[in-house]
Amino acid sequence: MKEMWDARYSADEYAYGTAPNAWFAEQLKGLAPGTLLLPAEGEGRNAVHAARMGWKVTAFDLSERGRDKALLLAAQHGVHITYHVGQLHELPELSRDFDAIGFFYAHFAANVRVPLTATLLGHLRPGGTVLFEAFAKEQLKYQPLHNSGGPREADMLYTVDELRAEMPGIAFRVLEEAEVRLDEGPFHQGLAKVVRGVGVKG
Repeated sequence: MKEMWDARYSADEYAYGTAPNAWFAEQLKGLAPGTLLLPAEGEGRNAVHAARMGWKVTAFDLSERGRDKALLLAAQHGVHITYHVGQLHELPELSRDFDAIGFFYAHFAANVRVPLTATLLGHLRPGGTVLFEAFAKEQLKYQPLHNSGGPREADMLYTVDELRAEMPGIAFRVLEEAEVRLDEGPFHQGLAKVVRGVGVKG
């Protein structure tokens, strides 16, 4: 996977653009800036946006090339982000008291995703906020029609019920499947089906 993501991020162009995910940006407006954890952050578009909004951001990803482009983007905007490369268990000890955590298009096979999600939520303080958006299983029907991106394995995609089951300690204020029109660089373009949510850790 590391080689695949390094290859995707090797071009000068940002694979998913430099603007933040629209759902992330909209939900962030309603939160007071604090500490934010962003796993699978890629080229840093969400991390840099949050830092510009006053958040103290910690991000990580498998891709060194993604990290390099994220730090370049941060420098262009005059902000600082902390960005680690590696899997979660390989990283320096992270805080277990983050104010928010954002899962954005962090797609893994379910046998990897379920325990990883549980571990990541252990780094969120009680009362902290979860922000989430990823492709729904229904996206498999949208891919041949709209070429709007996402994994082609159902096991790596979401339903509302699966997400709720994988985050049992989160009280979701919003949790929905939605049709959206993505405009996020060359790899997320067009009509798509996503699962998205906002919730609070009990």
